Amino acid sequence: MDRLDNIVRPYAWGSTTAIPHLLGVEPSGEPQAEMWMGAHPGAPSRTARGTLVEVIDADPERELGPAAVARFGPRLPFLLKILAAGAPLSLQVHPDLEQAREGYADEERRGVPVDAPHRNYKDANHKPELICALTEFDGLCGFRAPAEAAGLLEGLGVDSLKPYAGLLRAHPEETALREVLTAVLSADPDEMAHTVAEATAACTRLGGDYAPYAGIARHYPGDPGVIAAMLLNHVRLEPGEALFLGAGIPHAYLDGLGVEIMANSDNVLRCGLTPKHVDVPELLRIVRFEAGDPGVLRPEAAPDGEEVYDTPIDEFRLSRYVLSEGGTARDLTLDTPQILLCTAGSVRAGEHELAPGQSVFVPAGEKAEVSGAGTVFRATVIV
Repeated sequence: MDRLDNIVRPYAWGSTTAIPHLLGVEPSGEPQAEMWMGAHPGAPSRTARGTLVEVIDADPERELGPAAVARFGPRLPFLLKILAAGAPLSLQVHPDLEQAREGYADEERRGVPVDAPHRNYKDANHKPELICALTEFDGLCGFRAPAEAAGLLEGLGVDSLKPYAGLLRAHPEETALREVLTAVLSADPDEMAHTVAEATAACTRLGGDYAPYAGIARHYPGDPGVIAAMLLNHVRLEPGEALFLGAGIPHAYLDGLGVEIMANSDNVLRCGLTPKHVDVPELLRIVRFEAGDPGVLRPEAAPDGEEVYDTPIDEFRLSRYVLSEGGTARDLTLDTPQILLCTAGSVRAGEHELAPGQSVFVPAGEKAEVSGAGTVFRATVIV
């Protein structure tokens, strides 16, 4: 197996302390948002044999296994991350596989440069994802029931929000949510900025259920995404709890440290809380206008102490082992590729001693034993 040297992405929303604290190093004072583990061409992990992209490209069937190559092609199908949010991420959705293929082909046909700021589809893949909390973790996930969202808006006492509340109460669920999100994102920017300022003052004064939105507005003053965010469920995860974000589900991470895994894609449609491009018509094509419970996941016990986060897709499978000192070594050998990540304590993986934040890549079929006293996450695929 290969020890991974991983790149940390310094996005502006990143925490300045969470990843350094996990790694046991002094903070630099700069934001450290995501540490990527995998073979994404934008920031591939490095090994003693070269980047993980180079290692896999040299012999895909050896590294990934014949079954994974037959199912997903000659590339690692997932990207594993440590994510540290110190400020809200953009409010966003991801396409399903058919939508991604259509959108990518359309932009290729129209000659939109892949690095253009208004480009929506960087690839032809979908991007389901799972976030598992390592600390308390706040986020937004999926639409509230329209009546509940209307009540939240009405409670602010802001006159310019009353028409939105009226729409939410007057129409069936899908129509109501679509009309209000469209109206918020299409409103006159100056008028919306004034509405957001009034709503922010009210959220700050009222606190309680409004406190998360006051916090969002401090980071994105005047952004229509502040109002759009109030249409969504606010979720607080405890350590070990997780959220699965499927296609078309609007979401945003607000604060906290977690392990994130996703299909290997960059496709994001933004709804707000960002200075980046917001393509409202394409966004409305992708969003699923369905209210529902965000569905907090807790790990399910499997044989040999494995705790599995069950999701409905095959590009990734995330689980964890909580190991005790003096316990027997666990054999994690699989016919599929794996990344093993230590998040607490000290774990021995093969010949490698892993401290928190350290990881290894295990080629398909290679012997993989772990022992020690700590927590190790296992990322692999289902074939």
